[in-house]
Amino acid sequence: MRVLAAILLFVSVLALADDGNYTAARAAMVEELWLYAKFVDDADEARISKAVMASMNTVKRHELVPRSERRYAYENRPLPIGYGQTISQPYIVALMTQLIDVDADDVVLEVGTGSGYQAAILAELVGHVYSIEIIPALAIRAKQDLERLGYKNIITKLGDGYYGWEEHAPFDAIIVTAAASHVPPPLIDQLKPGGRMVIPVGERFMTQTLLLLEKTEKGEVISRQHGAVRFVPLTGEH
Repeated sequence: MRVLAAILLFVSVLALADDGNYTAARAAMVEELWLYAKFVDDADEARISKAVMASMNTVKRHELVPRSERRYAYENRPLPIGYGQTISQPYIVALMTQLIDVDADDVVLEVGTGSGYQAAILAELVGHVYSIEIIPALAIRAKQDLERLGYKNIITKLGDGYYGWEEHAPFDAIIVTAAASHVPPPLIDQLKPGGRMVIPVGERFMTQTLLLLEKTEKGEVISRQHGAVRFVPLTGEH
């Protein structure tokens, strides 16, 4: 029993050390993002708020990537999560979150759950997040990881995000985390008047444009470009 207790204590100490290292790495990542935001071309149009940065400093990105990638979790770059998919660069996550300009009681739709990281960032800022993932293994893993981390305001499902989630529409904001050749009409329909949608648009495996769409109270859609990005393609029957 003493040997077992000693082993458990040793494991606990290692876990605490790891948490401390990850906490420091996460804080360093946020500091890097502050500096990075000052030098990008669109910084004046989409300066990252303190609230968004606080969420970036709270969410444990290392818990939402494969174990083989954890050492790189707080580097400002995308990481592979399996099945030909990636978790986005932290700055792009922060930028997309900033662009939709959410409030604490908002309801947000995410198309492309992936690892669950973007959903977790949103969950720190809004009332409810509905997230759709088309790849079964990723949908299952993200659901399990988000539940394990205690996120109760995120609801996920397996499905084709191109068609949105009409049951919970309209949404105050929509984030699409994969590149589409065009803006899906069902998502525009499910966006609340006054709402915002951010989506990368362009050809697959090429550089795309990050678009911010705003739906007016009259139902008109106004779009603005926010720089070049590169995302994996949006897949599905469409």
